[in-house]
Amino acid sequence: MTDTDTSTEQDYDLVVLGAGSGGYACALRAAQLGLSVVLVEKGKVGGTCLHVGCIPTKALLHAAEVADSARESEQFGVNATFEGIDMGGVNKYKDGVVSRLFKGLTGLVKGRGITVVEGEGRLAGPRTVEVNGRRLVGRHVVLATGSYSKSLPGLEVDGHRILTSEHALTLDRVPASVIVLGGGVIGCEFASVWRSFGADVTIIEALPRLVAAEDEAVSTAVERAFRKRKIALRTGAPFESVETTDAGVRLTVQGGDTIEAEVLLVAVGRGPTTAGLGYEEQGVAMERGFVLTDERLRTNVDGVYAVGDIVPGLQLAHRGFQQGIFVAEEIAGLAPTPIDEAGIPRVTYSDPEIASVGMTETAARSTYGDAVQTLTYDLGGNGKSQILRTQGFVKLVRRTDGPVVGVHVVGARAGELIGEAQLIYNWEAHPEDVAPLVHAHPTQNEALGEAHLALAGKPLHAHS
Repeated sequence: MTDTDTSTEQDYDLVVLGAGSGGYACALRAAQLGLSVVLVEKGKVGGTCLHVGCIPTKALLHAAEVADSARESEQFGVNATFEGIDMGGVNKYKDGVVSRLFKGLTGLVKGRGITVVEGEGRLAGPRTVEVNGRRLVGRHVVLATGSYSKSLPGLEVDGHRILTSEHALTLDRVPASVIVLGGGVIGCEFASVWRSFGADVTIIEALPRLVAAEDEAVSTAVERAFRKRKIALRTGAPFESVETTDAGVRLTVQGGDTIEAEVLLVAVGRGPTTAGLGYEEQGVAMERGFVLTDERLRTNVDGVYAVGDIVPGLQLAHRGFQQGIFVAEEIAGLAPTPIDEAGIPRVTYSDPEIASVGMTETAARSTYGDAVQTLTYDLGGNGKSQILRTQGFVKLVRRTDGPVVGVHVVGARAGELIGEAQLIYNWEAHPEDVAPLVHAHPTQNEALGEAHLALAGKPLHAHS
């Protein structure tokens, strides 16, 4: 329920500042455990993920997949035609998905008896949040204020020609040409969407490779696939300057080369939303704008916790969601097991998809030295992948004679495989443990099984 009480102060078991994935998950679990909860949010319950992040972006990516299916239908013996993209229709579909999920979430929050206070809150005391002149006091406070789209010096976002991902989600047209500045998850996903929609796309990345946080083999495969899709790539090309032109934008990279396009998407990462919210004034330990916590997500201020994108680490909605549940259970005295950050799955929903969990090969060798084995299983040997006409691989990284410490997948629907890979990693399974498991046929999960068979010394197909 939305609270309209204007009294100056009220006590709760838990005050949650921010109603994104981390905040609302914390509030819901705390209420389920019998705690009194107030949830403070300046925008809409659901935060970035639901309204301007994960959900609408993945809706666009699904529309892009449908467009590609129509274009390529002939290879499956289906006579379909592709007549173009109706962005009004695409946005209606996208917004409908968001609206239905928002309605369900707000109903759930109301049903759990959680008080929702609308407005921009700030930490005004050790266990006090102030919003609209009203002070909300809790036995515990959870900071969950999320993140924002970052820019670079000399890059003024105008929402018209120079966009963030939030602006890109509301475009009423498909640009003829796009420069995507940043080759990380967000940049690759939007590049993939716009290419499927028919735009000419160029990705500019300062680092030597795309999706640089992933295994090097993943970057190589994605770059190859993007070039095949005629997405232009410029890696190792730091941004220098940008100017608007009559036709759009002209971007200059280090060395003086210029690239022109109708619009520029700034996808250089997300920063923590913490400035001006009273955190530092109340003595909360900070670093580069992030809130520092221990493994139990406690800040240095007694009774104050932090979750989600403001805590150093992966900025992923499902990480924040799980952290929110963890904190609620911690406050309720259930002593939950700390979250293994390396065991959090990562998915990039481009074409091809990328999914991974655990260590890259480089990280494993840095940790374990030469006591590391790897195996790459080509999806060409997998029946379902042949049916889907997708290319890619499953790469396993293990400690020699030990457990699997990393799983990396590239290919259509790779994200749907990562659940099993996460269990393999988190349960510290050896390839010999996974090899005897029976996988349904024909599924891409079989590729995980056969990769483990091969790493256990029982290869059925060629691998590297």
